[in-house]
Amino acid sequence: MQDLIVAQLTCEYRVNPVGIDVAKPRLSWKLTSSSPTPRRGVKQTAYQIQVAASGDFSDSLIWDSGKVASDQSVLVSYEGPALEARTRYVYRVQVWNDQGKASGWSETAYWETGLLTTAEWKASWITTAQLRNPEVEEPADLFRKAFEINGQVTKATVYATALGLYELTLNGSRVGEDLFSPGWTSYTKRLQYQTYDVTTHLQNGGNALGMMVADGWYKGNMGWKDRRNLFGSERAALLQLHITFEDGSEQVVISDDSWTTSEGAIQLSEIYHGETYDARLEKQGWDTFSYSATATDWIAAAIYDHPKEQLIAQENEPARIVEQLKPIAIFQTPSGETVLDMGQNMVGWIRFSVTGEAGQTITLQHAEVLDKEGNFYIGNLRKAKQTNVYICKGEGEESYAPRFTFQGFRYVKVVGYPGDVLPEHFTGCVITTDLATTGQFECSNPLVNQLQRNIVWGQIGNFLDVPTDCPQRDERLGWTGDAQAFIRTSAFNRNVAPFFTKWVRDLKADQAPDGAVPFVIPDVLPDDLHSSSAWGDAAVICPWTIYLCYGDKRLLEEQYDSMKGWVEYQRNQGDNPYLWNTGFHFGDWLGLDAKEGSYKGSTPEDLIATAFYAYSSKLLAQAAEVLGKADDAASYRSLFTKVKEHFRNEFITPSGRLCASTQTGTVLALMFELVEGEQKARVIQTLVKLVEDQEYHLTTGFVGTPYLCHVLSENGHHDVALKLALQESFPSWLYPVTQGATTIWEHWDGVKADGSFWSDDMNSFNHYAYGAIGDWLYQVVAGIDTDHQEAGYKLIKLRPRIGEGFEYAKATLDSMYGEIYSGWELNDSHSGQWTANLSIPANTTAELFLPNAKLESLLEGGLPIFEAEGIYARKQTFNGVTLTLGSGSYQFTTSAAK
Repeated sequence: MQDLIVAQLTCEYRVNPVGIDVAKPRLSWKLTSSSPTPRRGVKQTAYQIQVAASGDFSDSLIWDSGKVASDQSVLVSYEGPALEARTRYVYRVQVWNDQGKASGWSETAYWETGLLTTAEWKASWITTAQLRNPEVEEPADLFRKAFEINGQVTKATVYATALGLYELTLNGSRVGEDLFSPGWTSYTKRLQYQTYDVTTHLQNGGNALGMMVADGWYKGNMGWKDRRNLFGSERAALLQLHITFEDGSEQVVISDDSWTTSEGAIQLSEIYHGETYDARLEKQGWDTFSYSATATDWIAAAIYDHPKEQLIAQENEPARIVEQLKPIAIFQTPSGETVLDMGQNMVGWIRFSVTGEAGQTITLQHAEVLDKEGNFYIGNLRKAKQTNVYICKGEGEESYAPRFTFQGFRYVKVVGYPGDVLPEHFTGCVITTDLATTGQFECSNPLVNQLQRNIVWGQIGNFLDVPTDCPQRDERLGWTGDAQAFIRTSAFNRNVAPFFTKWVRDLKADQAPDGAVPFVIPDVLPDDLHSSSAWGDAAVICPWTIYLCYGDKRLLEEQYDSMKGWVEYQRNQGDNPYLWNTGFHFGDWLGLDAKEGSYKGSTPEDLIATAFYAYSSKLLAQAAEVLGKADDAASYRSLFTKVKEHFRNEFITPSGRLCASTQTGTVLALMFELVEGEQKARVIQTLVKLVEDQEYHLTTGFVGTPYLCHVLSENGHHDVALKLALQESFPSWLYPVTQGATTIWEHWDGVKADGSFWSDDMNSFNHYAYGAIGDWLYQVVAGIDTDHQEAGYKLIKLRPRIGEGFEYAKATLDSMYGEIYSGWELNDSHSGQWTANLSIPANTTAELFLPNAKLESLLEGGLPIFEAEGIYARKQTFNGVTLTLGSGSYQFTTSAAK
């Protein structure tokens, strides 16, 4: 008997989450086998879930689902009694397979609830009583509370948040590894709090809590117009500590006016500009019980009148240090500057050690690239200073790293460092939202492999609590257009479901009553900057993509009104409800066919706007169908049809000529299914000719680039897509790679071949939008995709495609069901024989298409295809072979037609 194992239990996508406020948490699990050669075609036919309020299922069982006949193993909703606040719930799962055999119980996992209602917050907001000018940069605040406990502690939990960014300490030790808490949300509507288990931090007798609070995104300088106080003008802290003793009694410590406040060593801390730290001003031991807070240094905290109704539990994984890098070189520039080369364009900060005299100042300035003479270059930072300043206290070796700022950089200019600048003194701390790695792509072309690494590093650098456009200049905002363009690629590389769940909820919160969508989320721009096509469409594309990749119907339902609001907003623009030809649009942003002096490509804005209007209408109809909203589904299918008709009438001649003979125009018409029949054939021919006329170079901007290779591959021109993708000269995806790029550039020629720059004004070297080609590498080259009818890779679509320029390609995706693997290798280029290796996780089915294959000559595991196990259906088509596969590992050998 083969042992079926239920493993990798998660609750709301996370392993053993603490401090959640979801009323009905959703549970997921994966099925594995202890056998070294598990059988194929394993499916779940039933499950049973048990939930208890302690570790003993026999005494404290609160919900038993019983045996439920279902193959659902992803996002299964808890349906027991209402959950109580501040309670740990344990759960376990067993399943039955398609042979009726039970797995046995899984290992126990848990989730813990936080504070579930506003009434449960007994703490008060507190702020400093010192007089300050909110229009200027301010030192960080210190908040302190000493207290005593007497008894054996069995559990202690802190719930904390701030207006600003905070760091929490208890008895002199930092609590947790999270950075930039409470994260960035639409603060006036949604403010996260964090939950920490501090049981082991407490000591019998005297204890002390400390909170350090800085401006951060809440009231610091944001955007490129020197605007401050965008969410509020006062920093504040909120904390509640619950201590449970062995006898069942409880002690609660809350933030109130019994706390004291002061200033410490952080004299300036800004997201864009960096941090100034004067170590001479440190208050050693300020967050310990024995510290003496004198009246001159410390004053009573003031109660701050601020609502708590917008408080929510942490939704996303927090930001953390995920990797540490050492400099690969330290050198002198031609201008005589001392510069560290970290070898990678990264996001985070430098931690360093130094031995200097009191008052000695060390300055670190950060940059992405050097200029063509090899000098330190900061022109593309605009107003962002990206500078950290440390002033020594002069007491032996000192160590410093910032707390409430981050930089985007590869190079660091070091000024004022005493003695030799050596690599061992400096460490680059890579910071990102700590998302689980889910995907890997590799092929025979080393430049493409570097491109994939650059895509991943771009995602790491820009997924810092929100999906930012860039991490270095005076921007770093959650641009909606960039996010929707890249979301599918991001979902291959990392588990982004919690990340985008949080972000689309902020989009919904910031969306106007008429459905208008701001350019950036959270919204920090003037009120009139909203609702460009392809940018506002993030309201539809992002929730749909999370559903597609994770099967998350609840988020789709939750965001449905937002999705519908955006489509209706488009319908209400202008005089024609089926064309969008009014208002401001970014167009094909940074398209290379732009007119001189313009950032917008030459594809007409109304063509782009109407195309995305049609696309969002189609996706909304599909979402309505998934959610059982039959009337809406029919209504929006009809809307899509009408917008498509008007698109054709407006932009396509009767002979099939598209009015905009651009790569982007043709790509959108094809990708969004706006042309059919002879018109479609002509548009395809036009696109191919446009690419060939450019000698297999692209001219697309932010709007057309994500779909360009997809459209070519899906319309019979995979060879053209490959030539585009493998093009090394400008403009192409690989040109920056040949120039030494380690992340994705904002501009195709951010650095020109002669070493000069495209511009100073807008030239980020870590800007993930063009990294959307990663989606094509996974989906098309390696061939891993899913189906919206059975989303989340319940039904896996596999279509590995050999092509000129690759000897092999392979990808893995750790889906919600388990690892999917698709790899192919060309065995003999002369005969066209190739091998495809595939792995399909239990409880899923795959539809495999092998192009140009023949059933009579196809082998699986060395056997004729008709003798292979786990294959439910076999079909010969004109273009190849289609197979329906159960779970398991397979190896197919085929000969491709020459």
